[in-house]
Amino acid sequence: MDAQRAEVRALEAEIAALQRACEELPAPWEGTARVRKSFQETHQSDSKRWESSKDLKSHLGHLKSELSFLSTLTGFNIRNYTKQTEDLAKTEMTEEGIKKVLQRHRLSGNCHMVTFQLEFQILEIQTKENLSSVITDLNIIMEPTEYLELSEFVSRAEERRDLFMFFRSLHFFVEWYEYRKRTFKHFKDKYPDTVHLSEGSCSSCMEIHSARRPGFELVIVWRIQMDEEGKVSPKLDLLTKVPGRALELDRNRVIETAPQSFRTLLGVLGIEAALESLIKLLCAEND
Repeated sequence: MDAQRAEVRALEAEIAALQRACEELPAPWEGTARVRKSFQETHQSDSKRWESSKDLKSHLGHLKSELSFLSTLTGFNIRNYTKQTEDLAKTEMTEEGIKKVLQRHRLSGNCHMVTFQLEFQILEIQTKENLSSVITDLNIIMEPTEYLELSEFVSRAEERRDLFMFFRSLHFFVEWYEYRKRTFKHFKDKYPDTVHLSEGSCSSCMEIHSARRPGFELVIVWRIQMDEEGKVSPKLDLLTKVPGRALELDRNRVIETAPQSFRTLLGVLGIEAALESLIKLLCAEND
């Protein structure tokens, strides 16, 4: 019975951590009011009401189901979570009627291929009128570290102590990363002789070679940008590799203006259709 109660408390802690991760997520997560209400009802319950092992097992199953659903919804999997609290009223002078509690949280988990460890402190101040809380410290460790965009973003999140921005932006970064990976793999499988991925399926560049004109190729560079506010967006650029003689003969400056024309094409057709049109262009030349 004690072991089951301990497991319940551990699951509740993991659910609380995941709940904080998705509370600030925009649409389509706005439709999860049912789940949030269920969480609120769960956490309002008192463990003392579990009068039998059967009640405890039922509640444990409910928590596991909610945790699995939320992990699928957000893409986050929390493996370990601990929490410590300290009543500052016992260690420092506080005004009468004001209660200060310092919470120390530590958790580790992953969002698809990115693993992370978080350590953060939350100071809760309760007065007769209201209850407020603020994150006073945030430390983030992430692996792997080859994602330059994430490294810069983590530094900003730590500086701002913005936990919600961290979870939200990491979620959308991973979504764009997986979409880029699927898109490049699709074109590589469809056009194996024309499309080349120098770094494999995880490459950020896709090369389109012309078999008919050796030395002529197009390179798509697909970056995932994160701005100061944590907004995630794709940025695709076109680079051309052509022999010097071809540049001399290009009196209409087609090669020179190709990058700008590609950006226009992206705005009109979208990412996949724009890439398809470039590949078909060289495939037609090869034929």
